[in-house]
Amino acid sequence: MSLLDDLLDDLRAEGDRLWNAVAGLDDDGWLRPTPAPGWRVATQVAHLLWTDEVAVVAATPTPEGKQAWDALVLQALEDPTGFVDAQAHEVARLRPEALLARWGAAREQLPRALREYPEGQRMPWFGPPMSPASMATARFMETWAHALDVYAALDMRPERTDRIRHVAHLGVRTRAFAFSVHGLDAPAEEFRIELTAPSGEPWTWGPEDAAQSVRGSAWDFCLLVTQRVHRDDTDLVAAGADAERWLTIAQAFAGPAGGGRPSRGLGG
Repeated sequence: MSLLDDLLDDLRAEGDRLWNAVAGLDDDGWLRPTPAPGWRVATQVAHLLWTDEVAVVAATPTPEGKQAWDALVLQALEDPTGFVDAQAHEVARLRPEALLARWGAAREQLPRALREYPEGQRMPWFGPPMSPASMATARFMETWAHALDVYAALDMRPERTDRIRHVAHLGVRTRAFAFSVHGLDAPAEEFRIELTAPSGEPWTWGPEDAAQSVRGSAWDFCLLVTQRVHRDDTDLVAAGADAERWLTIAQAFAGPAGGGRPSRGLGG
């Protein structure tokens, strides 16, 4: 199995879990508020379906696909910081059955588009161009993170699986980006990252003798880099001032710096 196949299988599994959680909701269920201020369950699903649809456009290397992508970019340039959220709120006005129908179609189209994308080429995106595997990783990260907000709204506790390795890997890779969106220079040296997977397996990145490090549970790290938890409420231990600074600004998603979540006073 290729890396892309593995990513798409995990994306499918994560999407299926969310689908099963929302498919039977009544209207009140779709309107439940989530931990993201101003976002209801419908808004979270609407964001995922719209972004999946846009990813399909980006992965369509035809003149028509390029024209559609260029039109999206022009729209985004009119409101760079609010465009994506505005689309989520607009799509969330659909009836639940229409919302699910569109998301279901996008979920089927995206894997095909990524598998058929010309080998060795990168597709356009709102940030740097992305390979199909990078796009699949990003879609997994967003599906997992936004699903957590839905589960919180529905008082559900999802099973913790090792599929989150994709999120952890993206979180490590986006260290320099997190510094840059805060107007800071990223540290030149690598950090040692040692995380414990939900299964208990150790996951590591960076040299063993690195001067700075981050250690703790992979679950808390993934929550942190998707800004679903405040740094103070994690079990992560940083050694070094730069490593600690990173944990306060970590961000695996594209766009401007996120506001994060307030501390619940758990102290790790």
